Amino acid sequence: MRIEWMNGVASVPEHVSEHASELAAGAGVSRRNFMKAAGVLGGGLVLGFFVPGANRFANAQAPKAVYAPNAFLRIAPDNTITVAVNRLEFGQGVNTGLPMLIAEELDADWSQMRSELAPAADVYKDPLFGIQMTGGSGTINHSYTQYREIGARARAMLVAAAAQQWKVPPEKCKTAKGMIIGPSGQRVSYGSVADAAMKLPLPEKVTLKDPKQFHIIGKPTPRLDARAKSNGSQKFGIDNYPQGVKVAVVARPTVFGAKVGKLDASKAKAIKGVLDVFEIATDRGGRGVAVIADGYWPAKQGRDALLIEWDNSGVEKVSSDEQLNAYKALAAQPGIVAKDADISKLASAPQKIIAEYEFPYLAHAPMEPLNCVVDLKAGSCVVWAGTQFQTIDQGAIARTAGLKPEQVTLNTMMAGGGFGRRAVPTSDYLVEAVNVAKAYMASGKSGPVKVMWSREDDIRGGYYRPSHVHRAEIGLDETGNIVAWNHTVVGQSILTGTPFESMMVKNGVDATMIDEAARLAGADPVAYRKQLIGKDHPRHITALNLAVEKSGYGKKALPAGHAWGVAVHESFGTVVAYVVEASVDKGVPKLHQVTGAIHCNRAVNPMSIEAQAQGAILMGLGTTLPGAAITLKDGVVNQQNFSDYMVARMPDMPKVEIHIVPSDDPPSGMGEPGLPPLAPAFANAIAKLTGKRMRKLPFDLANA
Repeated sequence: MRIEWMNGVASVPEHVSEHASELAAGAGVSRRNFMKAAGVLGGGLVLGFFVPGANRFANAQAPKAVYAPNAFLRIAPDNTITVAVNRLEFGQGVNTGLPMLIAEELDADWSQMRSELAPAADVYKDPLFGIQMTGGSGTINHSYTQYREIGARARAMLVAAAAQQWKVPPEKCKTAKGMIIGPSGQRVSYGSVADAAMKLPLPEKVTLKDPKQFHIIGKPTPRLDARAKSNGSQKFGIDNYPQGVKVAVVARPTVFGAKVGKLDASKAKAIKGVLDVFEIATDRGGRGVAVIADGYWPAKQGRDALLIEWDNSGVEKVSSDEQLNAYKALAAQPGIVAKDADISKLASAPQKIIAEYEFPYLAHAPMEPLNCVVDLKAGSCVVWAGTQFQTIDQGAIARTAGLKPEQVTLNTMMAGGGFGRRAVPTSDYLVEAVNVAKAYMASGKSGPVKVMWSREDDIRGGYYRPSHVHRAEIGLDETGNIVAWNHTVVGQSILTGTPFESMMVKNGVDATMIDEAARLAGADPVAYRKQLIGKDHPRHITALNLAVEKSGYGKKALPAGHAWGVAVHESFGTVVAYVVEASVDKGVPKLHQVTGAIHCNRAVNPMSIEAQAQGAILMGLGTTLPGAAITLKDGVVNQQNFSDYMVARMPDMPKVEIHIVPSDDPPSGMGEPGLPPLAPAFANAIAKLTGKRMRKLPFDLANA
């Protein structure tokens, strides 16, 4: 199989793509800030230590050993145990998964476990990526050993402290459910010896449990934040209103990068509650107008009353139809070879498939729109935001405010979704909020300012999932075997300009970038996949076999008008196989059931894995629904709210059954992997029912 990459950036606006801008440099955090972070959790046993590691993204060509950070742990006198989670929790379950790892090695009582989101600091950086962030399905994968070692070291220190009090050898003591048991039956709680344990030296080496001893890892575990989210007491970033805070909304250019031509703010200033109106710098070189008021509603009314003439001269005005045509033209040309193979047999192959697949821009559309609180003072800045990119964002905030990173306190807030929108290397919404705070401060005022985005702001705000065109030329012999495959991908890189470019973009190729062949060969789709996958990928075969077995594929009779669809995909080290059941009624496809098998190696929390897959299935289904596309005309985004931008809703949700392949290997990622195979499996079922191939998202049977 030969894969070619065509970067469409010359024909597409960089400012529309998800991560096309250059990464702001200098986002490091000082030793002083590490000490500040160490005090966040207060008294008791606090572990914050460094272990040797490699910052692979600092210099991918010549990596050097650095001290990668680990997290903190607090044990209070009442025996409650609080884990500082070094990520963003926005629905994926890290506020439970990471504490589970510590609790397991600590021999803690799970009912006494708590979690807190950590602020931006060196100590909380991802041990692989070298920055504090949430993304790439890396939390459990990268921190599996890290957090277990924290728990094991804490346990060793607690045991040593108790053994000193009892004057017995530590190896004669045992632990269970937050208690230390001495050789003569003495018992003491973790909380009662935590202060003494904190004064002991950190063990250089610890022995982690044999998985056979696990009593927490691998067990379905309800989330620690489930009750708060269910009863409405959970505080998200949008709920954060520090004392004296004022609310700002921003009128942004209708075309990305445009500027304010003429402004009449008199009507806005006349609205009760509006405090000030001023022009600010916005993302991508643009200019906008901020309205600050006593609350969101007067700020919004003030913005609606603004009279603005935008200056769109000198900025790119993209139209989706023109962009698609440009992509298709590029797809027909030779590109950069990402994976080379002999395609000489393609021309003479007796059977051929030539297909183009189209993928539009997609908005992230999280339930909670973007928001950020900034309290800017001379020499310091405190920020509250649901950020995925703490290290990058802290540096960007500091540069914008004219401060050093250690002068910026970035508090991580619980977020109501994000899907990558809160991990933009330009830190756009945070930088904008600091610009608003700077203008507010320059006007002689002081105090925190909260910049809030409306749903319309969010949908039209850019940084979308990039649009792509794939062109596949597949040659098969007389028996249906693939003899050559040439695959060209045209689109914008989501890695260029990010911390991952040096490692995952090689020679201009972005590394993140069947069923038709089975049909042409007259073969069963499952059997054909197994033949192609072969013996070199046993995890793929295992996952596919499990999904087929649990679904009843090939054995269970389907209702009239229903058909099976199958797809298998690997991403972030995890293999996901879906067998779906679908129908088409009056030209409208309907997904009835999804049976999934997931091979993510060791399952830390099966409940979270199942929930991740359920959410991914619904989100993947949403990409197939009519209206699930962001389009532009003369540089202006056409969609603005859920009335004209489709997301999947509860009636669209199929019945879902998820099965996990048992494994003792260290866990792989489980954030994104559940999404990619859904649309292909659904499309394959539709093709079996209608004979029409869905080669474009969202699905359009009428024009297929």
